[in-house]
Amino acid sequence: MSQSNTINGTGGYLGNPLIRKDGLQTPFSAKEVDEYMKCMSDPVYFAENYVKVISLDKGLVAFKPYEYQKKMFTQFNENRFNIVLACRQSGKSISSVIYILWYSIFNSEKTIAILANKGATAREMLSRITLALENLPFFLQPGCKALNKGSIEFSNNSKIVASATSASSIRGLSANLLFLDEFAFVENANEFYTSTYPVISAGNDTKVIITSTANGIGNLFCSLWEGAQKNKNNFTPFRVDWFDVPGRDEAWKQMTVANTSELQFEQEFGNNFIGTSNTLISSNILIGLQMHTPDKRHRGVNYYEDPITDHQYVMTVDVSKGRGQDYSTFTVIDATFGNFKQVACFRDNMISPMIFPDIIVRVAKEYNDALVIIENNDVGMVVCNDVYYEHEYENMFVESTVKKNGIGVMMTKRVKRIGCSNLKDLIELGKLNIVDEHSILELSTFEAKGSSYEASQGNHDDLVMNLVLFAWFVSSEAFGDISTVDLKEMLFKEKMEQIENDVPPFGIISDGRDASSHHEQMANDIKEWHDL
Repeated sequence: MSQSNTINGTGGYLGNPLIRKDGLQTPFSAKEVDEYMKCMSDPVYFAENYVKVISLDKGLVAFKPYEYQKKMFTQFNENRFNIVLACRQSGKSISSVIYILWYSIFNSEKTIAILANKGATAREMLSRITLALENLPFFLQPGCKALNKGSIEFSNNSKIVASATSASSIRGLSANLLFLDEFAFVENANEFYTSTYPVISAGNDTKVIITSTANGIGNLFCSLWEGAQKNKNNFTPFRVDWFDVPGRDEAWKQMTVANTSELQFEQEFGNNFIGTSNTLISSNILIGLQMHTPDKRHRGVNYYEDPITDHQYVMTVDVSKGRGQDYSTFTVIDATFGNFKQVACFRDNMISPMIFPDIIVRVAKEYNDALVIIENNDVGMVVCNDVYYEHEYENMFVESTVKKNGIGVMMTKRVKRIGCSNLKDLIELGKLNIVDEHSILELSTFEAKGSSYEASQGNHDDLVMNLVLFAWFVSSEAFGDISTVDLKEMLFKEKMEQIENDVPPFGIISDGRDASSHHEQMANDIKEWHDL
């Protein structure tokens, strides 16, 4: 369609001849009325015929949407809650801003909020809307009351605001459409989403559009996407894979992998929620962990398996102050056999340390009077004493009845180091089966910090510390009192088998040494690990 603005120097907004100013009256031809109605009823028609964008190679060009982008427009228009997982450079952001421009032009008195992980990114997206607006014919432009780097207000009383994602970014603003770009990269996303969601949840036709590339597991975007995939929330998922983009074939993939790496390709273009490279548990293991739905949930406890007669259970406990920050948690693990299994979990950041012991004792008794191991740092000592003395629960880990902090375990640097090392081996060798959703999510954000490990910024590691405490305990002498499992010997055998499997068949590859030297080197490797 031809695009022309006849303004005679008087129709522009603040000297910009390409943007129609507020209050400008221009007659519509019959053809323009027809085109206006077509654009109003179909965002795809609007985008194909009237929108221009900047191309890296050709500059300003007419926007020609791919088939998946047309489907994306339709989905945005037909659904309230939309979440898009898309590979890099697939046009998800430009598609979103074009839809936002269409929505603001053809819907009066609407407020649209564009939020990105950085304020500069949000403003850059608003500038794309401004560029597209400038290249629309005047008969499609609603007139502009205000336009700056942070917002646009139209004559139809619709407005678009751009801001960074923060808990206070749009607090108090009633938004009809909320667009969250690259949401997987937003810091403190849970806090932000909690404060922002009420902005759009009150209306009956308000919309949310969330787009992002994958950025590991454990973040809110990953959780919302998986929930949408399993129909556990109201979001409608839309996925754009690298091979959906015209011009990207197997040869393109091989070239990209050669110039980067397989892992980088999967992270940037493969839409795989790969854990970060510095997590305690390797990313390929994290991807394979299967979250289970609890068999039942009672008084905040998730039960994944009922107690089995004659089985030995261990409960590890981490205590917080119950003020809405860190979580008080416990994990129950079946420690009867060498393949340990997570069977129950509790996680609450509001429970008082005065009430927590009641739940600990009740669940411990359910699981055959499980051995209870409580981290006694800080307020944990209060819970230790309450469980042991007030509730008279005797099956607790007691280091000393004489020392002031002899009940429970002090989480020292040494205990944490040993626990983390053992936990990594147990999970990666398949000897500890973790099934709880929050436990897996915490593991995916449990990262190296200096010489230790802790939750990444904005995340928690309270359930992980249950697992660290368990992993430390099973390597201690006290574990031998309740189980015949020799952890060191078990892991030694697994390591030995792993080393043997890594040695190529003799006779296929030769490095100049005979078979006996290969055996000798392998034996030295095994002995070195066993002596650690």
